[in-house]
Amino acid sequence: MAARTKTAKDRPSYRCTECGWTTAKWLGRCPECQAWGTVEEFGGAPAVRTTAAGRVSTAALPIGQVDSRQATARSTGVGELDRVLGGGLVPGAVVLLAGEPGVGKSTLLLDVAAKAASEDHRTLYVTAEESASQVRLRADRIRAIDDHLYLAAETDLSAVLGHLDAVKPSLLVLDSVQTVASPEIDGAPGGMAQVREVAGALIRASKERGMSTLLVGHVTKDGAIAGPRLLEHLVDVVLSFEGDRHARLRLVRGVKNRYGATDEVGCFELHDEGITGLADPSGLFLTRRDEPVPGTCLTVTLEGKRPLVAEVQALTVDSQIPSPRRTTSGLETSRVSMMLAVLEQRGRISSLGKRDIYSATVGGVKLSEPAADLAVALALASAASDTPLPKNLVAIGEVGLAGEVRRVTGVQRRLAEAHRLGFTHALVPTDPGKVPTGMKVTEVATMGDALSVLPRRSRAQAPQEESARR
Repeated sequence: MAARTKTAKDRPSYRCTECGWTTAKWLGRCPECQAWGTVEEFGGAPAVRTTAAGRVSTAALPIGQVDSRQATARSTGVGELDRVLGGGLVPGAVVLLAGEPGVGKSTLLLDVAAKAASEDHRTLYVTAEESASQVRLRADRIRAIDDHLYLAAETDLSAVLGHLDAVKPSLLVLDSVQTVASPEIDGAPGGMAQVREVAGALIRASKERGMSTLLVGHVTKDGAIAGPRLLEHLVDVVLSFEGDRHARLRLVRGVKNRYGATDEVGCFELHDEGITGLADPSGLFLTRRDEPVPGTCLTVTLEGKRPLVAEVQALTVDSQIPSPRRTTSGLETSRVSMMLAVLEQRGRISSLGKRDIYSATVGGVKLSEPAADLAVALALASAASDTPLPKNLVAIGEVGLAGEVRRVTGVQRRLAEAHRLGFTHALVPTDPGKVPTGMKVTEVATMGDALSVLPRRSRAQAPQEESARR
């Protein structure tokens, strides 16, 4: 008698309880999410199925006949967020906002939920990390109270969908997607399978109802968005909320945007009464003085398309240890070290090598683009010679290891912003293009040309004074 062969229904199948990956044999480690001990038997192997052609929901049309009015953006009531979104929230769009803990994500979205609520457009705010009373306290503090803003505290996906049927909102805010779970999916909240199911269900609901959705996402210790990468592919817009928790400035950057550009940046100020947009944030990065101070230099950085005037400060003191300190805040340590080497070799400033050097930015802004090199180098040279730079001077340019000053993008935009704020003199690379009327622009090709703005006597005396101190 011939032995009976096992069919697909007889063979066991195994599934990862974390990410939902399935296999025909047991494995100690899931190849998909790299988790150990999560692959368990759950039943017969899935049968191979084929999908037959079915009825279409809507007929295909020439692209010119498609009505684009259904994708018209509606303002959130927060101008800086509208700037990053490309005009506002599109009906049916799903936006993922991710950021570090305590950076102000919940505060911003609660403010958005209140300002977007109206008689014709209800807003539903679902909190899965706090109680409803805790959110109410925050709403009282930031004055985010509106009769058309509904609040619910839920951690179950089916309950969230039930609230959608009851309230019928035009905007849903979920804080956060990692803390909501579906009872039909195995795994703890925040796992790959749960995040995928929750996000998929909310995206389907948004598209079917024409409801805009704002999802709060967690980040890992490396700053990446937590959860499967599929989450970023599914949503329409991905925003990154950045900022030092000890500073007032907050930046919202567009990482992905199906409805607009991703090179826009929104600036916000976090304070005791909540969070407000900054249409002109340059004042946070400047120190107003009657007279110039040695070791300070101004530059214009580009955050997306937005030019911001920022101040670089440097301080040099006699070192008390064999290896002098090099401390930076808001600047890249590697670029500051490069500027020190260029100043010593190309600028002939030998007093920097044996002194403690501290460099920082004002207001918590982080300068990482090469266009700030010239300002960093001039601030260090000014601190070394104890000579202030001319008043109302900005420096823009990348400095190479050969001492040359290279061109950077957006010079005209940077100069226009500096001129608007009242700065009258600028150091820029050669061939800057059209400059603002009434602004004196000095073109510099090398580091030596840039150092000529410092009084020659002070620069010549600096090495001698250093030798006298030794």
